[in-house]
Amino acid sequence: MRVAFTLSALAFLIVGAATAALAQTQPPASPPEHWGPVSIDLNEVDYPHPVQYLERELEGERVRIAYMDVMPTGPANGRTVYLTHGMSYYGWYWGETIAALADEGYRVIAEDRLGWGKSSKPLIPYSWHLHAENMAAVMDHLGIEQAAVIGHSMGGQMVSRFARLYPERTTHLVMVNPIGLSGRSGPAPMSPVTGDVLAPDHTPETDRQAVYERHLRTETRRVVEWKPEFLEHVRIRFGNDISEGGPLKNAILAANRTGDSMAGDLPLIKARALVIGGEEDGAGFPEAVRNAASILPNGEAHLIPGVGHNPHLEAPDTLNRELVRFLAR
Repeated sequence: MRVAFTLSALAFLIVGAATAALAQTQPPASPPEHWGPVSIDLNEVDYPHPVQYLERELEGERVRIAYMDVMPTGPANGRTVYLTHGMSYYGWYWGETIAALADEGYRVIAEDRLGWGKSSKPLIPYSWHLHAENMAAVMDHLGIEQAAVIGHSMGGQMVSRFARLYPERTTHLVMVNPIGLSGRSGPAPMSPVTGDVLAPDHTPETDRQAVYERHLRTETRRVVEWKPEFLEHVRIRFGNDISEGGPLKNAILAANRTGDSMAGDLPLIKARALVIGGEEDGAGFPEAVRNAASILPNGEAHLIPGVGHNPHLEAPDTLNRELVRFLAR
């Protein structure tokens, strides 16, 4: 009886410990009470490296483009990598990739695209051309003639447009889980962002639970296996939406969802190109990746098994290893 009791108690403890561990790895059902507004310029968010700014005048407005300029931590190879982020994110989420590339001797630039992160949020017409021109302007400002350009998700559209417009400045092109691989490819301006978003009837959202659930749903469907650190992205977007600047930020994001796809750019890109991503990023994603790589004159594809939309967060070691391999060519 004593043996049976001991085994039963041991089983109970094991199950209890496993349940507790599982609970710790799952996101909370409701937003933590201490979560509050987060400014749309992310003033409260620390970045892994010092943030610098390029000032430009666009459409009669003075704007600032935020970026991190990280020097090599390993023996310098004289080459530069320029990273740009996806729709819902910002430059700091490239932290592990920045570290890996810097360790390999690369100088790494990681921007907050105009309209995102710590960059300005002007009420101006946005376009893929404008974002590409801003990348070139940052490079000019830093005295960088050429770079390997890497973009995640919507950032894949930005870097493909850059590679098409600035072939002489693009050594390599990498699109990580890109969107816009098919669809409309002709000229199409993005929807305008007007001053109406600042009108009194455009107010921050007040239903904390609804805002939280919306952003949690978005984040969880992008990954195969949830990690506690992913909750920080939910907190930031939640805080943006309940802040005074929420309506402006969301109007800019909505405008940037429109416009043409990268499909028309692909056959015109001369640089060596890698289309890479998590294999579990939707049923049609693997086929779209292979198709895009076949259209690119110097393209190749690589799919990472068991990973979703954010491989630099889900499987950074695997992604970074492939980036280092490709960039060395």
